[in-house]
Amino acid sequence: MNQDFMLALEAIERERGIKKETLYEAIEAALISAYKRNFNSAYNVRVNIEKETGEIKVFSCKDVVEEVVDPQLEIHLDKARQSNPLCQNGDILEIEVTPKNFGRIAAQTAKQVVIQRIREAEREMIYEEYIDRVDDIITGVIHRFEYRNAIISLGKAEAILAPTEQIPRENYKQGDRIKAYIIEVKKTNKGPQIYISRTHPGLIRRLFELEVPELYNGIVEVKNVVREPGNRSKIAVYSRKKEVDPVGACVGPRGSRVQAIVNELKGEKIDIIEWNEEPEIFIASTLSPAKTIKVETRPENKSALVVVPDYQLSLAIGKEGQNVRLAAKLSGWKIDIISESSYMERFRGNDPEEENALVAPEEIEEIEEAEAMDEPVGGNENDMDININNADDNNLDKEGM
Repeated sequence: MNQDFMLALEAIERERGIKKETLYEAIEAALISAYKRNFNSAYNVRVNIEKETGEIKVFSCKDVVEEVVDPQLEIHLDKARQSNPLCQNGDILEIEVTPKNFGRIAAQTAKQVVIQRIREAEREMIYEEYIDRVDDIITGVIHRFEYRNAIISLGKAEAILAPTEQIPRENYKQGDRIKAYIIEVKKTNKGPQIYISRTHPGLIRRLFELEVPELYNGIVEVKNVVREPGNRSKIAVYSRKKEVDPVGACVGPRGSRVQAIVNELKGEKIDIIEWNEEPEIFIASTLSPAKTIKVETRPENKSALVVVPDYQLSLAIGKEGQNVRLAAKLSGWKIDIISESSYMERFRGNDPEEENALVAPEEIEEIEEAEAMDEPVGGNENDMDININNADDNNLDKEGM
């Protein structure tokens, strides 16, 4: 090898991040194999590359003995002392055996080894980079499509967006820049395989962390995220500081923060809910944008009966039950929704004690007075959406675009 080749190794170290020592070791091992293959040598061979000049020398390593059994592996003590007077029985003597035409073989071998090691090192570096980014968000450009899989270019690597991880009805075009969630990184013979998702709930969480400084700083915490990709998502947030409104922080000035996320998800609606340790309050909030009148919980089977105004029933249930389904997933409670009129009919005429057991004590007097005056509970119809569990209406009304 000449000086230009040594300079090339230095350039590879700078540009690719592969240490010269690693390349030297690989080249030396390959040269030993090439020497044995071309010159029918025994296994006791060492190759040395002079780091400054690039000069290559091959040495045969033989055991110094008083009685030679195998000449390829052993050398007599007297003969060894002709090369090195200090040799003793049991030492290893290195004798240079560099062939005259070994330079051409060395150059070809070194080139192949360097190319192979560069590929292996790049694959390992990519794997190490992305294995630590599982459950994180990445930005890439759609490069091509293979069997309905979208191949996303990440620069040095490519990621696979499988059909099952694509948002329904979302159109992907070559050259589009998208954000996705890394769900898995595998090491294969062809290099690392990076699998990403646009449907994972973690994508919502990470997008909010990018847009909301309070989340990144730990002031606001995401308790849970549920979604039906392409349609609607619900996210429960909590503030560690009383003076910070978690919902307002996520919505941003004039809705700018949540709107940026909605745009990235191509119009997917997002409900931002304030988490509360009181199940009644939190369940009422999860049904946003619908308002509730009362929530009855049954902790023994973790279910809840929610009463809503008649005109809010369809809103609370949502299209094809979507809103209540997401609310149940977010809260972790089984939720049954009933309209106010159905609730009143269910208990009207029942035993007073049974009715009173199901109705909150503070409402009993109000209901009796309303029935006597033949007026709706709360004084008038406009008051029917009062939340008797004192849930904050502002929190119920806050919704992402």
